[in-house]
Amino acid sequence: MVDIKKSEFINGVIVAKPQIFEDDRGFFIETWRQEWLPETRPMIQSNRADRSKGTLVGFHYHMNQSDYWYVSHGRAQVVLHDLRQDSPTQGATQNFKLGTSNNSEQKGVYIPPGVAHGFAAMTDITITYLVDNYYDPEDELGVAWNDPQIRSDWEIDNPILSERDQSNPFLEDIEEYLQPKFQADS
Repeated sequence: MVDIKKSEFINGVIVAKPQIFEDDRGFFIETWRQEWLPETRPMIQSNRADRSKGTLVGFHYHMNQSDYWYVSHGRAQVVLHDLRQDSPTQGATQNFKLGTSNNSEQKGVYIPPGVAHGFAAMTDITITYLVDNYYDPEDELGVAWNDPQIRSDWEIDNPILSERDQSNPFLEDIEEYLQPKFQADS
C-alpha cells in the first residue's frame, strides 16, 4: 500500500511513500503507478541521471510538464518553490530529502508545472524522473539556485553547477511571459 500525502506547503505537490517488500535477498519497491495520482496526466517518458556528491541541479521549471522524482541510490536534498501567479501557495518553498540507506524512508515526489525544482546530491545519487510531456527545449526554464527571494537553505558548500544553472536568472529578472500561471487542476 502506498501512502500518498499532499504537500502542506505547495499546492499540487504530492509525496508518495510506497510499500517496500524485504527479505533475505534484498527488497522490491514499486516506485510509480499512475493510479496513485489518477487526477494527473499520464507519465510518458522516463529519465535517469547519475550525479556526484556536491552537485546541485536547478532551479528548473516548466509551463507544460509535470515531473515525478525518485532517488533510487544515495540521498538528495530537494527544494521546491511555487512560481505560479495566483496560486494559493505562490512564493512558498519546501525543502526535504529523497533517497536514503534506510528503506523505510523511500519516497517519490510529484511536481506540477510552474513549481521550480532543484536538488543537491548529498551523496553520489541516481535519480529517476518521469515526465508527462516529451522533451521540449522551449519549456526548459530556470531560476537562479541562490535567488535571495527563494531563500533556499542548500546543505552543501561550493556546489558543482552546470553552465546552464550558473546562468539562470533571478526571479525579479524573469520576463512576464515566462512566469507560470496557476491552473486549478495542476
